[in-house]
Amino acid sequence: EVQLVESGGGLVKAGGFLRLSCAASGFTFDDYAIGWYRQAPGKAREGVSCISSSDDNIYYADFVKGRFTISSDNAMNTVYLQMNNLKPEDTAVYYCAAGPGTCPVVDGTDAWAYYYGMSSWGKGTLVTVSS
Repeated sequence: EVQLVESGGGLVKAGGFLRLSCAASGFTFDDYAIGWYRQAPGKAREGVSCISSSDDNIYYADFVKGRFTISSDNAMNTVYLQMNNLKPEDTAVYYCAAGPGTCPVVDGTDAWAYYYGMSSWGKGTLVTVSS
């Protein structure tokens, strides 16, 4: 059974940082893409970043480029999201998701950002950024 458990959320002031973790189990970690997503109150869930070990590709949403960094520790079956220079608009529940293969990109579009190919989800961790 695929399981994903997020941790590391919390309350931080604007300009601060957090590191989220996504601990994965129940599947061959190297054969899956892992994505981070977030959902703010009253808004749709949106893609933040995606990493796939099999092709060493990493993708970011434009609104986090230069501030967030995704990485993976394959020995620990864990994916991290380092979030720096946090802004109040980053406040959301952050989820990790997994899907077989690589981060889906279809006709030049980051399909992973629209949950394409992501078949398993964690329960999320809350990040609150105060101004």
